[in-house]
Amino acid sequence: MSSANKLSAYRANAVGSAKPENLVVMLFDGAIRFLGAAIRAFDYEDPLDFNLNIHTNISKTQAIIRELNHALDLDNGGELGQNLTSLYNYFDQRLQEANIQKDRAIIEEVLERISELRDAWNESLEQQAKAGQANNFNPNTTTPSSHTAPLPDNASEASGLSLLG
Repeated sequence: MSSANKLSAYRANAVGSAKPENLVVMLFDGAIRFLGAAIRAFDYEDPLDFNLNIHTNISKTQAIIRELNHALDLDNGGELGQNLTSLYNYFDQRLQEANIQKDRAIIEEVLERISELRDAWNESLEQQAKAGQANNFNPNTTTPSSHTAPLPDNASEASGLSLLG
């Protein structure tokens, strides 16, 4: 098996065995990676490479953002769910604008905001893991059948963000 095939198999296994709430962090990581690649493409001298790489990486990021948006359970997500929908729609619109105009500043803006969101989500997961270890029981931990994600600490009044649509 080649190295590329091994890496692909490893990633498929990691995604397939990940908890739904960890999948959100993985999606954010992918979006961050693609936006970084789009920003690096501004250094390309060949116009075809420049345009193609920016377009491809923005499109991949938009696909991730649309999946995150689609996966929200707005019936149970409350105000947090509505805010995330608005934020994801904003990201999608800004990336569309960046793609058309080939505007690096817009990509950097979205990258910064997605990175903040990813870090907040990851911090919430780490806090829940610590609380679960301390109590040996975490009521906020999701079960595979519920497909809901834990919420950031400041959104405890909202619940039930679906990750798997």
